[in-house]
Amino acid sequence: MTPTPAASNLPYPADTEIWYSLKCAIATSSGFQRWQLERDSQLHGLRLEQQVQKYLRETLETLAY
Repeated sequence: MTPTPAASNLPYPADTEIWYSLKCAIATSSGFQRWQLERDSQLHGLRLEQQVQKYLRETLETLAY
C-alpha cells in the first residue's frame, strides 16, 4: 500500500477538490467546533487545515481504543 500524500501535495486536481470539500464539511461540524473550543490554547497559530488534520488524527486514535 502506498502512503497517502499530504493534503498540500495532492497530485490530482480532483483530490484537492475532495480534500477542500471534506475540510469545509468537518470545519463546520458541531463536533469539530466543540473540539476547537476545548483545545483553544493548543491550536493557537495553526492553520485550519492543520487543525482539521489534528482533529481527524485524534478522532481516529480515540476510535481505535
